[in-house]
Parts: sequence; structure tokens; C-alpha cells
Amino acid sequence: MKPTIVLVGRPNVGKSTLFNRLTKTRDALVHDLPGLTRDRHYGHGRVGGKPYLVVDTGGFEPVVDTGILAEMAKQTLQAVAESDAVVFMVDGRSGLAPQDRIIAEKLRRTGRPIFIAVNKTEGMNRGVVSAEFFELGLGEPLAVSSAHGEGVRELMELVLDAFPVEPEDDGDAGHPKIAIVGRPNVGKSTLVNTFVGEERVIAFDQPGTTRDSIYVDFERGGKAYTLIDTAGVRRKGRVLEAVEKFSVIKTLQAIEDANVVVLVLDGAQEIADQDAHLAGFILEAGRALVVAVNKWDDLDDYQREQIKRELARRMEFLTFARFHFISALKGQGVAGVLKSVDEAYAAAMTKLSTPRLARVLHDAVNQHQPPKSGLFRPKLKYAHQGGSNPPVIVVHGNHLEGVPDTYKRYLENTFRNAFKLQGTPLRVDFKANSNPYEDRKPKSITPRQERTAQRNQRRRKKVFGKG
Repeated sequence: MKPTIVLVGRPNVGKSTLFNRLTKTRDALVHDLPGLTRDRHYGHGRVGGKPYLVVDTGGFEPVVDTGILAEMAKQTLQAVAESDAVVFMVDGRSGLAPQDRIIAEKLRRTGRPIFIAVNKTEGMNRGVVSAEFFELGLGEPLAVSSAHGEGVRELMELVLDAFPVEPEDDGDAGHPKIAIVGRPNVGKSTLVNTFVGEERVIAFDQPGTTRDSIYVDFERGGKAYTLIDTAGVRRKGRVLEAVEKFSVIKTLQAIEDANVVVLVLDGAQEIADQDAHLAGFILEAGRALVVAVNKWDDLDDYQREQIKRELARRMEFLTFARFHFISALKGQGVAGVLKSVDEAYAAAMTKLSTPRLARVLHDAVNQHQPPKSGLFRPKLKYAHQGGSNPPVIVVHGNHLEGVPDTYKRYLENTFRNAFKLQGTPLRVDFKANSNPYEDRKPKSITPRQERTAQRNQRRRKKVFGKG
């Protein structure tokens, strides 16, 4: 399972900038108004062969007891409690602040590994600017510049040094692992009970561990499965009200650990932004997906039609997934969900034939060539499988940096239809062939060769004219 790294610090020390650099995105707002960056941001990062989950938090104000700043501090402490390591960010230009000492004391009590990142040190003497932060007693401070990327890789290599390199999850452990995710009260536990075939409240099987994802093994039709029951992920506006009742990080880790994710939606409510955000995270994680719209038996024909229209509008990026309309309480449609789980799992783990991949690629190019990029048209030569869960297809050729996203989606749809990959995301990566003459210096010509070239040029001008 990926380690979870949490970024902590007082306001305006550069946490969001570092988050964006680690995730290679712009998901976290930079220069936001005070008090608005109160929710956690989650993203994926990788250093070498070590992937990790990184969490950006709001400005930590531990000395405030009431108001939104106090709630933001609770969010930060919650993220720290569920982390594997903490990057404590301080401002190298403003120096050690009294608030940094208070934060350091609170972090020390958590027992988590703490790493001090002295930010905004570009153009400064790193040894000098970091020296005063030894006073915090949390180990050696590391000077970085999240805006320019200086020292960031060294910092993350140090943070991840204690975590082993985990092999890529290209195979299965004998049977699929299924994460049941969604907002609170959509019927996740009821669906788990229906799958297992006995009345049990999965979330309370182990008292005191309601923040953890619960793993449940069961068999159906002679096949073995592992269910991962997760805590409900609330919409942002209600996160602060019940921070002790759920764990977003644990749910995201369960998605990472699963082969197939069943996203449970409440048919009695409209599709929320949180549903779309959760679906986007599942897609980003590359997990096979089945969508189950629960409480379908409580809706009339008009409501059902409205929900289907809303799904088509809000979940249009999930065209690869199967949608089921079920009643987990009555068991209606649940068998179809499990059938789609088997289909998605088989697609995610499939082995693609290299000769057939090449034929499909050539047919796709013959039918629709990639557009020109500058003077050259990208030339796609051959393809092979680069991984599973999700399937990855690597396309080799020349000038591939100019292939637009629209053509990439065209290839994804072509491969998906050719291999009938239903229920799983599909990734197409491009790898340009190296030029063997790229590093070779041009040979110097002799004076005789130069005179010959000049003579030939004069002859061409005489024959064809100066134009």
C-alpha cells in the first residue's frame, strides 16, 4: 500500500505549491484567500520506483480555539494521525516564527516521522538559512524551493527511504478485491451484507476501528472474493462537522488496494459533486469500476428518468463502466453487479497479444492518421502491452510528442473495442524511438570538398537562376 505523506505548516509557507509540484498538477489553489483552503487535497506522487499519496492541508493555526481556523487545525491533526510521515514546512525567508515552535511541539506528540522542509530558499545559502531551524529539535532541516523544484527530490527520497519499493500490481492474488465506496448513507454496508449473505454491520465488526477499511472474504458461485468496506466520504461542506466519524485517506487507500471499485450512489438523491470527484479519483488510480445506483425501488418512473439524465451529464467520463440500478436492501439487481465485477476484473488483468496489438494499431492508423505537428506527421510503428490493472499499451514511433489528446482517445477507444475491455480504464503511452545520430557530431569537410560544393552551387544558380 502506498505510504501517505502529509504537508503541514502555518499559512503561506508554500504547502500548496509543493503539493502541485509533487503531483505534477495544479489541483491545489495557490495564493488563495485566508480561510478558504480549509479542505484537504489528495494526490499521487512518485520518486523513482516509489509511489506515494500526498495530502495538502490548510494553514495550521493551533493557538486558535474557535471558528474556521480551529476547524482547519482539526483537519490537519486528523490527516497527521492517519499519515505515515509528515513534511513540516517552514519559511526560510521569514525565519523561525513562534508559531513554528508550537506546531513542532504538537507534531512531536503524534509520534509520526517528521521532516522539516525550509522553503523559499532559492538564491540563498542553504546551510545558513536552515541553521536556526535545528532549534525545533526535529532533526536536520532540508532547504528546498517548492516554486523552483530545488531540493524537492532529495527531500522526498529522504522521506520515502524507510518505505520499501513495492512491485507494480500487474497480477492478482487469486481472486478480486472489491472496494465498496461512496458517500454516507448510500447503502454501502447493506450492499456488503447482501453480498456476504448474512446480516452484519461491517463497520462495527471491530469496535474502535471505524476509521479503518474492513476486509471481508466470501464466496459466491464457487468464486472467492475480498470485499473492502469503507467509511462514507462526505461532501466538503460537512467534512468539518464529523471529522471523527470517517477517514478519507483510508477510503483512498482502499481504492488503491482494490482491483475493482463499486461506486455506490443514492438514487433518492441527486448526483453530487462529491460523487463525481470520487469517480475521478478512481479513474486517476486506474481501477476497474462498476457503478451501482441504490434505492432504485423507491423511485417512480419520472424520478428514474431524471437520475439517468443526471448520470449521463455528470458521469460522462465513465463510458467504460457498467451502470446498475439496484436495491441493496431487497437484493434486486445485486447479482448483476457481481457479474460486472467479474467482467471488469477480467478486463483489468487481461494479457494482450503483441501481434494483435500491432494489427489493431496499423488498422487504426490506416483508417485515421494522426494530424501533422509542425513539419512532421507522427509515425506510429508498433505497440505492446506495458502493464495490467489497468491495462497499459505502449505505442512506439517517431515524432510522438505531437500526438494530440483527441487522437490518443481515438486509439484508446479502438483498442477497447477490439479487445472488448469493458469496465476498466485503458492507458495508451507513447514512446518515441531514439535517433542513433542525435549525439553524433557532423564531420568537418576538407577544403577540396568545400570548393566542390561551391562549384556545384554556382552551376545550379546558372541553370535554375537565383530564385
